[in-house]
Amino acid sequence: MTRIVAGEKGGLRLNVPKSGTRPTSERVREAMFSHLLCSGFPQGATVLDLFAGSGALGLEALSRGGASAVFVDAAGSAAKVLRANIDALRYRDRVRVLVKDAAKFVSELKPTDCFDLIFLDPPYALAPYVLCEILAGLTAHLSPEGIMVLETSKKFPAPEIPSGLQAYAAKNYGDTLVTYLQRVSS
Repeated sequence: MTRIVAGEKGGLRLNVPKSGTRPTSERVREAMFSHLLCSGFPQGATVLDLFAGSGALGLEALSRGGASAVFVDAAGSAAKVLRANIDALRYRDRVRVLVKDAAKFVSELKPTDCFDLIFLDPPYALAPYVLCEILAGLTAHLSPEGIMVLETSKKFPAPEIPSGLQAYAAKNYGDTLVTYLQRVSS
């Protein structure tokens, strides 16, 4: 079990899938959102939680003032747990849950699909070139002032940051590396 750290639903417990996911720890989520608040996390943000698992990152964003969220995970079992968490938090009218491969989801985005905050918590063993392609595909769908948060392991090669994005901060938490990305100003 994990819980929402803060905001309107702070303290409420979340279920996690029995296997196949690696939920972001509460300590790391608290640090992420402290950084996001200092970086100007927009109230009313549209959120994308890619590789969502239990949905802890996107649900935390909604609890802290996000307006809506799209959750994407390829595993039907994870989506089932995620939907139960959404129902428990009474966020059903603010979210969409898609059971879909992340790369396929990104390739099917419409030009008008735009997000203020994008979380990517991929499997640590995901091939770096696949992750780089996903990041490149998401660049045009990050709002001009938006923030992308990438969680990876220090034990695996870091993905190449595609043109159009720049890392403006990176923080280590044990074996976890959290990288904050934004669009390159024109």
